[in-house]
Amino acid sequence: MVPSPLALFLALGAAATALAEPLRFVDCGSKDGSIQEVNVSPCPTQPCLLHKGTSYSINVTFASKIESQGSKAKVYGEMLHVDIPFPIPEPDGCKSGIQCPIQKGHSYSYLNKLPVKSEYPSIKLIVKWELVDDQDQMLFCWKIPVQITS
Repeated sequence: MVPSPLALFLALGAAATALAEPLRFVDCGSKDGSIQEVNVSPCPTQPCLLHKGTSYSINVTFASKIESQGSKAKVYGEMLHVDIPFPIPEPDGCKSGIQCPIQKGHSYSYLNKLPVKSEYPSIKLIVKWELVDDQDQMLFCWKIPVQITS
């Protein structure tokens, strides 16, 4: 029996959706915004395997509960409950997909890159990503488990 084109289309659609599955994350204190979705690409399974010398795309969809002229990202590697700052190329949220000023009640797609440098140790840790507003309050904060590997 030959599958119908509709059945084939539905099966392909289901497979594509499975690849674009949003990540499970822990909200770590989003006060001035609410996270709708977090995607790290490529990261088909968790913990995310982050390969040294590779850059990963970060996409966070969130709704703002406040107005703010700007925003700034802060990224940490959390090990043994200690936050170690993790430099990113562009900390300015207004240069990372967000149209500023940020308006209350609007949804935004924050887009950035997470470069994994070759000199990083091969280790399991938690990535903690914050975006703060003008008052240094968190528009969003999320955590995911990762494993840095060669």
